[in-house]
Amino acid sequence: MILSSIRTFGSYIILMNRVFSRPERWRVFYRSTLREAFGLGISSIPIVLLISFFIGAVICIQMKVNVESPWMPKFVVGYATREVLLLEFSSSIMCLILAGKVGSNITSEIGTMRVTQQIDALEIMGVNSASFLILPKITALMLIIPALVIFSIAAGTAGAYAIGEFTGIITPEDLTIGMQYEFDQWYIWNSIIKAVVFAYIITSVSSFYGYRVTGGSGEVGKASTNAVVSSSVLILFSDIILTHILI
Repeated sequence: MILSSIRTFGSYIILMNRVFSRPERWRVFYRSTLREAFGLGISSIPIVLLISFFIGAVICIQMKVNVESPWMPKFVVGYATREVLLLEFSSSIMCLILAGKVGSNITSEIGTMRVTQQIDALEIMGVNSASFLILPKITALMLIIPALVIFSIAAGTAGAYAIGEFTGIITPEDLTIGMQYEFDQWYIWNSIIKAVVFAYIITSVSSFYGYRVTGGSGEVGKASTNAVVSSSVLILFSDIILTHILI
């Protein structure tokens, strides 16, 4: 088990060394990066907004139910909702969701190219297939996922205001006071830094599993599952480390 993990990690390092080589044609690299940004990132905006909106509403309700007390000021609900959205949900939990959606997509795409020998064809033509296929994906998601995190924070906040207005459990004024209470801008940067790291983990790990697929189409499905599981575990592990360092 340990030897297998060391061997896998070594293969990952070797692949990343090939990935981060200088692109042979910068124009092709820019076009590929834009295409991946739209295909993988922009297409994820609807699900990010939808999930964040409802989770923001649920967090607001849960905080109202669990912290309601005569000894507690009303704005605590808004304060706690903001802290949950900024510190964990919109960065860590949202990236876990994207690991399932985006990561499996990347593994399936590269894995299918591997089993259909398209990657072998690129190698025969003298193209660095690792850099050509993976580097644009890593670059695109490291740029677009932090923006998705900002959208998630905004949608979650909107969900909290919507549920407060719709049910009357908290007034917009009290919620606003809580959202602004002792607000630290560093928490925004904390979420963005985490998003950049998680984006790299999602893309590089998913690409690695797809790139080393052997066999037929059944192996592509197994690789997608392994990629999502490994990405999720690494995101949670790195979240602990980043939280300790950044906060």
